Amino acid sequence: MLAGNSIGKEFMVTSFGESHGKYVGVVIDGCPAGVPLSEQDVQPELDRRIPSQTQIVSGRIEKDKVEILSGVFNGFTTGAPIAMIVVNKEAHSRDYEAIKDLPRPGHSDFPAWVKYGGFNDYRGGGRFSGRVTVALIMAGAVAKKLLSTFSVDVLAYTKAVGNVKVDKALSYQEIRKRRYETSVRCPDSACAEAMEEAIVNARKEGDSLGGVIECLALGVPAGVGEPLFDALDADIAKVLLLVPAVKGVEFGAGFAVAELKGSENNDAYQMEKGKVVALTNNAGGVLGGLSSGMPIIVRVAVKPTSSIAKEQRTVNLSNMEDAKMKVVGRHDPCVVPKAVPVVESAVAITLADHMVRAGVISKVLKEQK
Repeated sequence: MLAGNSIGKEFMVTSFGESHGKYVGVVIDGCPAGVPLSEQDVQPELDRRIPSQTQIVSGRIEKDKVEILSGVFNGFTTGAPIAMIVVNKEAHSRDYEAIKDLPRPGHSDFPAWVKYGGFNDYRGGGRFSGRVTVALIMAGAVAKKLLSTFSVDVLAYTKAVGNVKVDKALSYQEIRKRRYETSVRCPDSACAEAMEEAIVNARKEGDSLGGVIECLALGVPAGVGEPLFDALDADIAKVLLLVPAVKGVEFGAGFAVAELKGSENNDAYQMEKGKVVALTNNAGGVLGGLSSGMPIIVRVAVKPTSSIAKEQRTVNLSNMEDAKMKVVGRHDPCVVPKAVPVVESAVAITLADHMVRAGVISKVLKEQK
């Protein structure tokens, strides 16, 4: 049995399924009763996972159709566990038979083979595939619906692909309106075009690219979080790091704070319309593991797709000899665009859990009835 498939303490999410299994699904326990919810709330989030530009994505384009199995009655959550599934229909398992004994560089194939004694599902990475993030997106749709009733908005977008970066400041309105208008999920149209070109060129070379995704959470009140070991930023980072291909997380000014003086890094306060506000947000909306009332700003570094067409060195686990391989099948030259809604969902899930734990969100939303 694979352990570690659940996260959260009040808004609890359990993921199940494999890349080439029959279903990918999720169970949400602890969602407050009274949240308006239907499959029409979840489906648009799943539809955002696959960009329309076929040149920048793999040939595996699943028409994911969500089915809610439990926890919703008469259009509202009941407080019972919410179970949702999508069916895997586009799996080409035969692509992996020839390389089942050849661990792919950059993938989890070798450590998974060791941990599970060779019983792990190797097809498409099995449980370790980016395909299983569909479960996060389904749970994230519920979390975002819950958060929206408390005026909390979570927005993610592509900030960089390879060495193509968004350098200018973008307004929240621009990000909200335009982040899904381009195939690379970048609200800056000029940058988006350059990013698409870079991805296409990498694909032609049999290679891949990584990038950076920035996520903003607006409207989170001050004081949400459970220090010490359940600090808000720590829990957000944990969920983000379980997203396949994410290798780094930073909040606010992030690693740049190492080059600042205290006088430059500190976010000074002032009164504004009877409220305490910070003049800057180098902390990224979290101080001491608690939300500060400022927008939460977090960025993730996404590695280049590990499955590439170039020949690579590996070993043959059947005879323990050196070998070479080329990865066949359908693979993304850059997973950053697909990861944008996943990052958005991961942050929303964590915020929903912490806001319920803090009592900001009640267990029953009676006003919705």
